[in-house]
Amino acid sequence: MGDSAVARAFAFLDAHSVYEKTGRIDSPSTANIERLVQMLGDPHLAYRTIHVTGTNGKGSTSQMITRLLVAHGLRVGTYTSPHLERVNERMMLNGEPISDDELAANVLAIAELEPLVGARLSYFEVMTAVAFRWFADSAIDVGVIEVGLLGRWDATNVVQSDVAVLTNVSLDHTEFAGPTHAHIAREKVGIVKPGSVFVQGETRPELEATFAEPPCQRRVVRDRHFELTGNELAVGGRVVGIRTTRARYDDVFVPLHGAHQGDNAAVAVVAVEEFFEHGISRAVLEEGFASVVMPGRFEVMAHQPLVIVDGAHNVGGAEVCADVFFNDFQVEGRRVLVVGMLKSREPHGLLGALRAEEFDRVICCTAPTPRGTSAETVAAAAREIGCDEVVVADDTASAVALAYSGLRAEDALLVAGSLYVVGAARPALRDLVP
Repeated sequence: MGDSAVARAFAFLDAHSVYEKTGRIDSPSTANIERLVQMLGDPHLAYRTIHVTGTNGKGSTSQMITRLLVAHGLRVGTYTSPHLERVNERMMLNGEPISDDELAANVLAIAELEPLVGARLSYFEVMTAVAFRWFADSAIDVGVIEVGLLGRWDATNVVQSDVAVLTNVSLDHTEFAGPTHAHIAREKVGIVKPGSVFVQGETRPELEATFAEPPCQRRVVRDRHFELTGNELAVGGRVVGIRTTRARYDDVFVPLHGAHQGDNAAVAVVAVEEFFEHGISRAVLEEGFASVVMPGRFEVMAHQPLVIVDGAHNVGGAEVCADVFFNDFQVEGRRVLVVGMLKSREPHGLLGALRAEEFDRVICCTAPTPRGTSAETVAAAAREIGCDEVVVADDTASAVALAYSGLRAEDALLVAGSLYVVGAARPALRDLVP
């Protein structure tokens, strides 16, 4: 397919980026995607699926599930969001992103059908349909489908999942489903279908009634049917122990940083067990976890100086990010934070969760999206919570260059606050880091 077709496809996507530019969703519903996939011949029903939701950790959990399935010899399609640098990252076949030509061909096919849907499609609806169609054409064995927003009315929720996974519940996207944890939980368990095995990673007692509501084939609950028996810091990640109703896995290396990744690993293992209805061999487990990578999620891009990027974009994620940064890494020198966030975030709360006041220098930038909070607003909030040295940068690349230029070998740089910021920071850092 030529460059002109690729350009037309990307122009079509850009023209449909309403939520991505404004943060607004009018009358959320699955009606449009239901009509669209029917016109496409229901490609999402051509393969088995594992459907993943949760406030935090669903991206890491989806990647772990994918790698474990690939290690079993399956052909796996993975659909995640958002992307960091290229939209192609949102859909992968055995870990390899869709090509520009394949993406364009599928987008333009959806564009031809849009008038027949009877409504203007959203960017996420288009991308979801593209993923379903590409996966079906690629003859995958299983799709690992990550929810974009909440669950019940998310475009991905037309799938009839074999396994439905909930990682955890925190207060996020309360403008669409709030104000309590119970409201959020009710939206998320909306992905559980009567034929699904429901793997429940969240265990708040006050949410038990909500979790028990949806009909399912079986419910597998953390700390009731599976648990972590160990979760220790190791060089380059964690060493965890996992007990399930089917097996016990001791001393498993997970190459991701943070104690929370042990929790995600346990959920991923159980999801794969339930998919196959049996335990996982040690060789497959080790092969699967050895290949796990999570760009932009507490990703260490350099040592001496230490450079880390983490798309911590809500209070829960920011608290975890700060905990890992301050507790798992010994920094003898200065700590520098580059931070930018979306307008939907309360800056004082997010900066407080990141423990911004404990950094020696805070460099604020505007997230590269129309939804970004101005760097000046972020900086004002940083000063108000007690940050000593606060600097405003023109953009993410400038902020990263300013931060990195003054670093010594014993110093550390953390880039966080928004996946948009992390997506822009990664290429800038690749140009800077030797």
